[in-house]
Amino acid sequence: MNTKLPIAIIGAGPIGLAAAAHAVSRGERVTVIEAGTTVGANIREWEHVRLFSGWEYNMDKTAERLLEKTDWVKPAGDIHPTGEDLYRQYLLPLSQTDELRDSIMLETKLIAAGRSGVDKVGDDREERPFMLHIKTKSGRKTILAKAVIDSTGTWNQPNPIGSGGIEAPGEEEASFFIQKNIPDILGRERRRYIDKKTAVIGNGHSAIHAVLALAELKKEHSATEIHWFIRGSAPRYGGGKADALPERGALGLEVKALVENGDICLHTNFRTEEVDCSENTVSLAAEDGRVFGEFQNVVANTGARPDFSITRELRTSTDAKLESVPALAPLIDPNIHSCGTVRPHGEKELRQPERNFYIVGAKSYGRAPTFLLAVGYEQVRSVIAYLTGDKEGAEKTGLHLPETGVCSSSSLQIPLQTSCC
Repeated sequence: MNTKLPIAIIGAGPIGLAAAAHAVSRGERVTVIEAGTTVGANIREWEHVRLFSGWEYNMDKTAERLLEKTDWVKPAGDIHPTGEDLYRQYLLPLSQTDELRDSIMLETKLIAAGRSGVDKVGDDREERPFMLHIKTKSGRKTILAKAVIDSTGTWNQPNPIGSGGIEAPGEEEASFFIQKNIPDILGRERRRYIDKKTAVIGNGHSAIHAVLALAELKKEHSATEIHWFIRGSAPRYGGGKADALPERGALGLEVKALVENGDICLHTNFRTEEVDCSENTVSLAAEDGRVFGEFQNVVANTGARPDFSITRELRTSTDAKLESVPALAPLIDPNIHSCGTVRPHGEKELRQPERNFYIVGAKSYGRAPTFLLAVGYEQVRSVIAYLTGDKEGAEKTGLHLPETGVCSSSSLQIPLQTSCC
């Protein structure tokens, strides 16, 4: 294979740009392919959300060294950035460094990746370069690469609200009422939620953010009604006063108080079986026969799943349960682990049947919701070390996280099936 070919990195989010930073720091050429109009395009969709962890856990050290060559001002490590901060103060200036600016292709969509001159069935693959079919504003093109790193994440593939992982009957018809992102309830989308009855579905960070934002809105607009639906028996969120991330622990306690005070109507053990919409409202029906209706908004924060269609012509392997990289599955299973208990891992665990192809970042976790930026940074450090011949460096993995992780880990213990205002 032509060793002068670049390493292709799919996705210009935090993990993709970190991979690029590590590669150029080791003298490699890179081509970063990004479908959005800017780097960090997915993050900009939740720019109003504040992270639970400080800057120290959200920046890559090698990327920092590139930035330090410029007039960049490093944020204080204990400050908690918003998505907008992460973009403005880190990702955007990183993309503008001399080392990376000419290697990033924006508004470029990867159509498919394969090996040049041979399909998935064919042998004699490893000496052939990767062939990437891309679509730009000027048309379709083909580029070649000696390695491919898929850091496209899972953001654009939200799970349906149907309890079986499949769209519930009526869900598609009710799509006008359903938001499957993290709405800016206190900002640009405020008018949509004022004095409205809203259902929030989900038990993770995004759902917590939504119910807290709605509760804040309710302080000024008392007719605002909040219903929170979860599949489990109690909300899972943080470690309370013992949380190693105090901001997250405080939010968990705030949610508990709001439920106990009746400001939030909590519905536990609710598995959506059907969605029914009229001209102006939506109702949700559970498997056990419970029905709640007249919602003017539904915020569906039920997680996300990976899309493997772009790499169908590559020989890849995923875990049957989590759709993660196979070797990661026992390390990240959310039924066993919080993100603070995931041990460090790198190139060896991420290795695919297709040589020199890697799935990294949130996509490597499949459907598991416990991914951290710090984990992704360690992943790409190890992968790039291996691709550049530093096998010893690739095998040395390490990760420092708070003991309770940087994601949800314990229940708030509100043993109610329905607690309404």
